[in-house]
Amino acid sequence: MGTVRTIVFPVLRLLLLSVIAVCLVYLAFFRGAADAASDPAVPSVNLAAPEATVTRADVVNTVTLSGSITEDAATTVKSTAAGTVGKLRVAVGDPVAEGDPLFTVVVPVEEDPAAVPVAPDPAAPPAPAPKPKTKTVTVKATVPGVVETLDVLPQQNVEVGGEVATISPGTLRASAALTQADQFRLLEPPTFAEVTVPGGPGSFACTDLRTGRPEGTGSQDSMTGGYSDPYADPSASPTGASLTCLVPEGVQVFAGATATIEVTAGEARGVLVAPVTAVKGTVGTGSVWVLHDTAPEGVETPVTLGLTDGENVEIRSGLEEGARILQFVPTSDEILQDPSMMDPGMMGYGG
Repeated sequence: MGTVRTIVFPVLRLLLLSVIAVCLVYLAFFRGAADAASDPAVPSVNLAAPEATVTRADVVNTVTLSGSITEDAATTVKSTAAGTVGKLRVAVGDPVAEGDPLFTVVVPVEEDPAAVPVAPDPAAPPAPAPKPKTKTVTVKATVPGVVETLDVLPQQNVEVGGEVATISPGTLRASAALTQADQFRLLEPPTFAEVTVPGGPGSFACTDLRTGRPEGTGSQDSMTGGYSDPYADPSASPTGASLTCLVPEGVQVFAGATATIEVTAGEARGVLVAPVTAVKGTVGTGSVWVLHDTAPEGVETPVTLGLTDGENVEIRSGLEEGARILQFVPTSDEILQDPSMMDPGMMGYGG
């Protein structure tokens, strides 16, 4: 009985498990393949690389940005004279035009010693000291706007170059951060954008469009503390640059409100296009992999690029309508398998 329990039963258990394993392998591979071959309703797996076709379409380069409404910075006014504050001409909250007086400064004038008359008789009682001569200098507004601060009082001493007031322009701007990809698509931005403020006045045209790095900002590394996410898409990372445009007078919005900014920077009608995923390159030139009967893996072909709408990119030269291309740029490993493929390290629309 001990022999049956220690030898026979374990052997039978192993045999049973082996039979079950063989049945599972058959059902998973051989039976499934046979059923797929005999039954057209069973889908088959296509391991071939997906392909696309070069077609004609319209490309509208519209960049949509998420931003906010901000108030234009106030301008600092500095004293143009050293002396004592005389009369205040404005108060905080007053509107001013460029050149309007803000306050006066009483400036002492030193007399020329040669111009002081000498007493004819030294024994005579001294003449009363003449009153000191002064002149009045007016400190004026350097820009139009509203007086935001006025940091002087009558009889206060001021120095040349001292900050004495700030003037707010009273204007608002729509502002949004730009990524690397946004900047490449806005190399030649138009002069206005369409802005939408949720819950606000609806869409409105925003003029005086500007792009660039705001004053006082450092590099992107300094703004992020030197940290860089190794898994982040470089083209989608903020660059520190921004886009701003002037909110027209009379549009009822306020600083701090969120806004969506749409900028249309060019359009092309009825041009050759390819999916952006198929193109290696960003601006001006790039490459696609053209499929031929003798080269099913694709042949890298240089192309000239135009506008993009984020999904398709204009092909200005290098391809003909109807050409078959790989839908996705091959990875570095796939490119290295073909000696004819060069420069695998470049990244672009598709990789």
